[in-house]
Amino acid sequence: METTLLHPLDPHNEQLLQNVHPPQWTNPQPASRYHLVVIGAGTAGLVTAAGAAGLGARVALIERHLLGGDCLNVGCVPSKALIRSARAAAELREAAQFGIHASGGISIDFPAVMERLRRLRAGISHHDSAKRFQSLGVDVFFGQARFADSETIEVEGQRLRFRKAVIATGARAAVPPVDGLVEAGFLTNETVFNLTDQPRRLAVIGGGPIGCELAQAFRRLGSEVFLLHNKAHLLDKEDADAAEVVQKGFIREGVQVFFNSRIQRVENQAQGKLLHFSRADGSEQHVNVDAILVAAGRAPNLDGLNLEAVHVEHDRREGVRVNDYLQTTNPRIYAAGDACLKWKFTHAADATARIVIQNALFLGRKKASALIMPWCTYTDPEIAHVGLSEHEARQQRIAIDPFVRPLDQVDRPIVDGETAGFVKVHVAKSTDDILGATVVARRAGEMISEITVAMAAKLSLGTLANVIHPYPTQAEAIRQTGDAYNRTRLTPFAKKMLGLWLKLAG
Repeated sequence: METTLLHPLDPHNEQLLQNVHPPQWTNPQPASRYHLVVIGAGTAGLVTAAGAAGLGARVALIERHLLGGDCLNVGCVPSKALIRSARAAAELREAAQFGIHASGGISIDFPAVMERLRRLRAGISHHDSAKRFQSLGVDVFFGQARFADSETIEVEGQRLRFRKAVIATGARAAVPPVDGLVEAGFLTNETVFNLTDQPRRLAVIGGGPIGCELAQAFRRLGSEVFLLHNKAHLLDKEDADAAEVVQKGFIREGVQVFFNSRIQRVENQAQGKLLHFSRADGSEQHVNVDAILVAAGRAPNLDGLNLEAVHVEHDRREGVRVNDYLQTTNPRIYAAGDACLKWKFTHAADATARIVIQNALFLGRKKASALIMPWCTYTDPEIAHVGLSEHEARQQRIAIDPFVRPLDQVDRPIVDGETAGFVKVHVAKSTDDILGATVVARRAGEMISEITVAMAAKLSLGTLANVIHPYPTQAEAIRQTGDAYNRTRLTPFAKKMLGLWLKLAG
């Protein structure tokens, strides 16, 4: 994201820039040689640089745009701020069911919503600031990095020699090749948070996590939203039952969803942007909107790195090729985060950065395949997942037993009016070894960690049944899946033996 694309330049964004790309910054004189040169200052790069410097390594960090990367500037932080405002609007609309009546309806001040977003982002940005990393002993360079050879990186006319290097350049929105799209103009996650005026009609291209989160948020804030997805249901990488819960919620809230849709062309007209698309049955339709948000996947940021010169194999869609130790095809160069992972998550970038520090600096043998990776899509309700899904189990021919607890059978969701969702835990067939889980709930992202810890510690589902949970909480649903497993152990023979025991005891 270019610093010049950060709008408006109000006090909040000026504070942000002072932290993450100070206008007056002068790149330092390079050290004679660095233990580690890190390209990219998103989560993966920042964690790598700070961790290595904290262990005494000489570290250089290069960033061409804004420190903090997508997460701080155009991803997790601003999107969750927007989602929180949208949820507040939804709660006010639904307040009557709790006996609360908002007289005169609700009024949404969209510029104030966006001003809050910018204020919160700026307030958090000092954690990722150039001055902070300088104080940690990291040499911070702004500019485009380019490999000159297998021990040198060039940036802004300076040459940085390294023992090891790390590619942590992240990813950006992939833009589909649609006729007229560029001419009509469109938003991505890199520009949507610059809005100060609310689009009255918004088309969202893509029904993955980013598209779904922002489609629901803008609908709740009052925009008319058209969501176009090229698959048969939303969030097609998620558990199908989970995706259906979210999908029904979208339709109930008035998001107009078009499945199996292929965008054909976009026309700029006086009354708006006319978006033409075809359906699975061959029919053609169109929608007229004020803005288009492209959320159709991610592409790695590899331009300008001159990876060919250092024999680093890469793919324009999949990113940098790495082995299980996150080492590229050049043994002196590693990669972490969105530039090389199928997991495009901040916490995945963090986790892989920690692996890189150990493997690059200390001859470690930490494996990325050993990570147990949860994730969460922040729709309402949220979908959180960890481990093996039913679909993956079928593909790998792994026999599983699913244990499901619907939230409409759990006391706390009932009294909260948040019964849309469930907890589903998969165990290996005829055992209680947890292989994966999906949670659909208002706070699913908080709940999934209990199951992730259990998997990491190799605790069984039966063990979770013995963990005392405060009553009433939504997380009780997790314990209740353990109860469901324990009931399967009470076979007819076991019941018969228990009955005999009680007779003898009585």
